[in-house]
Amino acid sequence: MVRHVPALSIAMSVATLALMLVQPAKAETVTIGIGTQDTTTNTVTTGTVIRQLHLLEKYLPTSGKYANIKFDLEWQNFTSGPPVTNAMMADKLQFGMMGDYPLIVNGFTFENNPDSKSRLIAVAAYSLQGSGNGIVVNKDSPYYELSDLKGKLVSVPFGSAAHGMVLKAMQDHGYPSDFFQLVSQTPEVGSTNLQEKKIDAHADFVPFAELLPFRGFARKIFDGVETNVPTWHGVVVRTDFAEKYPEVVVAYIKAVIAANQWLRADPKAAAEKIQEWTGINKEVVYIFLGPSGNMTLDPTIKPPLIDAAAADVKVLQNLGRMKEFDPKKWVDDSYIRKAYAEMKLDYDAELASTKNYEISGEDKFCKKPISDPRKSGEVWVDDEGILPFSSAMCALGAYADFKAKGKKIDVAYVFDTARGIKLFADQAFFAVGGGDIAPFLLKKDAEAYAAKNNGKVLGFDDAVKAAVSGGKT
Repeated sequence: MVRHVPALSIAMSVATLALMLVQPAKAETVTIGIGTQDTTTNTVTTGTVIRQLHLLEKYLPTSGKYANIKFDLEWQNFTSGPPVTNAMMADKLQFGMMGDYPLIVNGFTFENNPDSKSRLIAVAAYSLQGSGNGIVVNKDSPYYELSDLKGKLVSVPFGSAAHGMVLKAMQDHGYPSDFFQLVSQTPEVGSTNLQEKKIDAHADFVPFAELLPFRGFARKIFDGVETNVPTWHGVVVRTDFAEKYPEVVVAYIKAVIAANQWLRADPKAAAEKIQEWTGINKEVVYIFLGPSGNMTLDPTIKPPLIDAAAADVKVLQNLGRMKEFDPKKWVDDSYIRKAYAEMKLDYDAELASTKNYEISGEDKFCKKPISDPRKSGEVWVDDEGILPFSSAMCALGAYADFKAKGKKIDVAYVFDTARGIKLFADQAFFAVGGGDIAPFLLKKDAEAYAAKNNGKVLGFDDAVKAAVSGGKT
């Protein structure tokens, strides 16, 4: 028996089918949790700048399997690395950025996670000399070096890169574990307690060992360069997310590259914007990320940094804080290599290079070109910009000249003669004599240099006067 189907029903069925075919599939929402450290200057181009300039949105994939995916970016800000790891372990974050010691602990912690591992996919910024972390005391303190702090109350954010620096410094000097009264305090709490003289010293990571002296109540007495171990910040990702959405990881690294390019194109304007976004003074941002700054912006994963991570592991193992962990197996450079290739950049060339972008140009005060950036100086003059000078003497001489002309000066920079790191000129000690002015971070270094050269150690104001008189005291 043949069943008769009314023509109207057939027409309705065809129309329904056609409607189903043309209707788009329901969009899937993929949440991308990114843990930033906005006030940690080393990480701004892996977090803050990307967020504020919407760079990740520019590079996120939109075709193929991503055609019907909507991305929901959840930016979460933290003041140190350990809470970022906690949030990643809880699957609340897919990406996280932090300093070297917290990064290692992140990788080690994930080794026992059955759901996902973490992998290092990019570097944020680094210093092969170890600059960035430091120890500061109140400006009125009688302490000038590490040994002066025996038995004193010293705070540091436990588990941070600065904590690692303190542990390494103690091991280097052969100090016992109770050499300091070491307590854990966040950057905010430690800063307040130092200002109120409730603690004797505060150790911290980028930018606080520069920020607190810049704000007028602290003085740095130890810099991470004295440990002779590179310091760096980097980015980790959960492998369960990265393996499912590899194109998103590549997009993120492209955004990092673009953020670095943006900053280097106009470092003064970038520093001003970063101050607006993070509250960290532009002059402090610039000392780290400007030309010849104490940090190098470079996302490539350099072998010396991973070697340093292996040394950090040994420090933690010696203290019983970590078991076996191999940083080389934790690195995954496949995503960053793909990002570089797609942006037509040479990954291997940048990987092999450790060059920063440097101060250059003409010294208009001493009327000579800048030939050695690490012996130069800069003066940030309101309405005129950041002006380069060929030497510390020329920078201080120009500073005096600007002052005499009634110019408003934000800050002056010089370089440590012994270690090559950038300093705030008004925080430096100057060995002056024989027509020479040599800046130093540490008073003991300035005294040793002055003794060898029949000179004197002067503070900033007297050094400026000496520059005007041609390096005579």
